[in-house]
Amino acid sequence: MGWQKKILRVNLTEGTCAPEPLNMAWAADYLGQRGLGSKYLAEEVDPKVDPLSPDNKLIFATGPLTGTASSTSARYSVITKGALTGAIACSNSGGYFGAELKFAGWDMIIFEGRAPKPVYLYINDDHAELLPADEIWGKSVWDADKILHAKHQDPQLKISAIGRAGEEGVMFACIVNDLHRAAGRSGVGTVMGSKNLKAVAVRGTKGVSVKDPVRFMETVAEKKKILAENPVTGQGLPTYGTQVLMNVINEVGALPTNNASAVQFDGASKISGEAMHEPRASDGKANLVTNQACFGCTIACGRVARIDKEHYTVKNRPEYWGASGGLEYENAWSLGADCGVDDLDALTFANYICNEQGFDPITFGATMAAAMELYEMGVITDEDTGGVKLNFGSAEALTTMAELVGKGEGFGKILGLGSKRLCEKYGHPELSMSVKGQEFPAYDPRGIQGMGLTYATSNRGACHLRSYTVASEILGIPEKTDPLVTEGKAGLVKAFQDATAAVDSSGLCVFTTFAWTLEDFYPQIDAACEGEWTLERLAETGERIWNLERQFNMAAGFTAKDDTLPKRLLTEPATTGPAAGKVSGLAKMLPEYYELRGWSKEGVPTPDTLRGLGLS
Repeated sequence: MGWQKKILRVNLTEGTCAPEPLNMAWAADYLGQRGLGSKYLAEEVDPKVDPLSPDNKLIFATGPLTGTASSTSARYSVITKGALTGAIACSNSGGYFGAELKFAGWDMIIFEGRAPKPVYLYINDDHAELLPADEIWGKSVWDADKILHAKHQDPQLKISAIGRAGEEGVMFACIVNDLHRAAGRSGVGTVMGSKNLKAVAVRGTKGVSVKDPVRFMETVAEKKKILAENPVTGQGLPTYGTQVLMNVINEVGALPTNNASAVQFDGASKISGEAMHEPRASDGKANLVTNQACFGCTIACGRVARIDKEHYTVKNRPEYWGASGGLEYENAWSLGADCGVDDLDALTFANYICNEQGFDPITFGATMAAAMELYEMGVITDEDTGGVKLNFGSAEALTTMAELVGKGEGFGKILGLGSKRLCEKYGHPELSMSVKGQEFPAYDPRGIQGMGLTYATSNRGACHLRSYTVASEILGIPEKTDPLVTEGKAGLVKAFQDATAAVDSSGLCVFTTFAWTLEDFYPQIDAACEGEWTLERLAETGERIWNLERQFNMAAGFTAKDDTLPKRLLTEPATTGPAAGKVSGLAKMLPEYYELRGWSKEGVPTPDTLRGLGLS
């Protein structure tokens, strides 16, 4: 129960689709989604494989609570060896696609090999087949979605697809479902494109059963009440989305600005959640149209936005006049503060392009920021950019390059490498604000010390969603810790990492953890799934998943030397705000973290640790 106990194995090389039983022994140890998908990847893929080789696999995985009555039960993950990083990749998405896949009777899809010609996968409950993608290859996500809906004449069809970025080999291409929800990071869409797989279209009518329906519904109702009464999940996120953080993080001096050369942005208030609500002087309408929920969600943090029709980006381009996916905090930061741009509609347009053509706005914005710094140093020239002046603060440069990246044209092809490869190409690797090849997001580790350790140790490269210590250090959830000190942060990061791994594997959204702890998750899992699920078992599952990912990365060639931060964060103190004079105290936190993890001083899990988690 909870699980459908069935996976679909798709051999793209042979053109076959075959059902097989879910490995329930693995499900008992890894739960689902992130954990279970990572277990299948680790068992079936050589960690040293080229991410773009046919020998890499691409796994779409749901959790046991995906598609159930639990709040936020929309989630699915895409697991592979990441194109951007060469590390294990697990990218999580909401919307409606994940629940539909579960309704069709599948826990997971494993894609292997490479199709000789572009194809898409069509699933209608038990029926699954690969079909030619001739009419949608070369199209944007939005156009492909429209064409497939028309072709199959089913408005309830849920579609996950790559755009032109995935086809063109942009190293940070993502997989977009339901038009503007995305498995966004680490280049999972690049891997999908390398397999000549354009889309997955799913229709499901089976529903999801649970072990104890009465207890499950009682538990779910109790937990939904907690979300509704919490100030973050019941008020802040529904009203402002994640953009509620823009002014907050700027004020505490932890908003990376101009490629993290500063920690505060003068234009933050112009691109904030509050600004999205304010009527524009030009047309009297606000950028924000409404909020939106994913399947089963009672929080509804999603944004739907509209650009002023007279704005330079969309004037005489009516295809962009409708409402679509609006800015979230990470996107507004990367496209805005990190590039020094405070034009809200320009950021919204760039975000549209990221969704339409399928590429990660965090990596894109951070790569633009690195390119802007290199341009202002005179290292990148007008000749390189085709005459586009890449100065910090230039909205025109941002939106022009967004379109070029999406098409894989001009200087957009260079930006499509990501900041690590871009900065190496121009002889300044130190200007890439990345860890393990993935750009860090919207929290400066000089102002929020726990996030420095979070970025450095994240298994998929720099990431806030693997250990959101901002909750404790800034918001006081579950308890307030001082963001400027390193003491206690190793334990905090480990606890967040293990808990988040468990949550990501359940099928529910990590945003619930602003109100819930694992104490609120395990009763829902226990009522839905076979076996006895306790708090201790769920916590151990999260720790097992974290160590499994670590093992994969070490076998892929990563070492403790990769658990670091860009030189700028370690040696250049913040100059303004509460963190003025501070650098990241990573060197103090990392040894304690290794010890708490039960790893050697070289960051290697000890035999005792592996044995205790059933990993040896």
